[in-house]
Amino acid sequence: MLSNLNWSELLAVSCSALLDAMWATAVILQVPTEKEDTMSTAATRMDENTRKLYVAFELGEKEWRLAMSPSLAVRPTLRALRSRATARVLEVLESECQRVGAVQVVSCYEAGRDGFWLDRFLHAHGIDNRIVDSASIEVRRRARRVKTDRLDAQKLLTMLHREALGEKDLWSVVHVPAVADEDARSLQREYRTLVKERSRSSNRIKGLLASQGVVAPRIDAQFLPWLAAARLWDGSAIPSGMRARVEREFARWRFTRDQVLALEKERRDRTKDETDRSLEKVRALFALKGIGLGAAWTWGLEFFTWRDFRNGKEVGALSGLAPTPYQSGDSSHELGISRAGNRWVRGLAIEIAWGWLRHQPDSALTHWYNERFARGGPRARKVGIVALARKLLVALWRYVETGVLPEGAVLKA
Repeated sequence: MLSNLNWSELLAVSCSALLDAMWATAVILQVPTEKEDTMSTAATRMDENTRKLYVAFELGEKEWRLAMSPSLAVRPTLRALRSRATARVLEVLESECQRVGAVQVVSCYEAGRDGFWLDRFLHAHGIDNRIVDSASIEVRRRARRVKTDRLDAQKLLTMLHREALGEKDLWSVVHVPAVADEDARSLQREYRTLVKERSRSSNRIKGLLASQGVVAPRIDAQFLPWLAAARLWDGSAIPSGMRARVEREFARWRFTRDQVLALEKERRDRTKDETDRSLEKVRALFALKGIGLGAAWTWGLEFFTWRDFRNGKEVGALSGLAPTPYQSGDSSHELGISRAGNRWVRGLAIEIAWGWLRHQPDSALTHWYNERFARGGPRARKVGIVALARKLLVALWRYVETGVLPEGAVLKA
């Protein structure tokens, strides 16, 4: 029979038989069983009960932009609101939840000048919010990339959906301190700001005098009498306009100095007050030889008090003293420390590490540094001091948590 058919007829018969078989299979697959229908209904009902609205905030000084959608498949709804109009934000979220049938809101925004108050406000109203580290958000690496508040909000919303779908290590979420822990950091931060302002005024005074060929021996309480007696290269007095400017700058220096002294006194008094339980770790650090009160306050309140570290790797990573290896193909080298996290903690760690070698000569950390780096050149010693700073931070974290002194370390007499 096949011999009586030509090739075109044979091909037509084969294709017809194949299509009939595919159609029969499709019909069979389309008929649901009772068990599958029940499971599908239950899954739909569960999805309706847990339906969420995902919201990304793009915070500006005058305007906030909100991007909202229940899933990646749904085009986001965009809203522009006046900044800090919290009542209006709740109205918009409630209206959008009713429109899409959501029962829970999940939101995010970039860490920035607005701080933590918005996160606390959202959580107080039952919204699951997270603050995202700006440096961990994906961006295109083109030389010129389009950037608008609308695109930023949509990008945040997309990444929030991806996190909800289970993608790990997508971005870095900021740990929000309690109100009391955040407030406790104010004194030391203000102190650092005032010290910088005092140095700025002092340098400005010295610069103004240097423009006239005059060098001030020092800036202190005896500066004004010295300024009145100062003379230029030809024996003449400093011009009246320049002298008045220097005197006004000195008045700012003196005002800032008085504030610095007042904060130093308050800091000493609070450290001596044993009833203040929030400074226990500060006192423990200050008791170690080689650690001053400023370092104890910075490390105690900025780093160790309100953060829950699980291991030494987290301590090193948050201080920015973690290594950053680079490997691509045959290329493999080290980029140096990550420099992430709190720069004040990292800077103090390196500064205290140099002092640790002098004030704690019998400690195990000092012996480790001397054996590996002390005999090397300047670069080797600098690399070693950064490694010592990381080890020292980890050792101090264990000390304030467990009370066990770093090996070989001694307390102040």
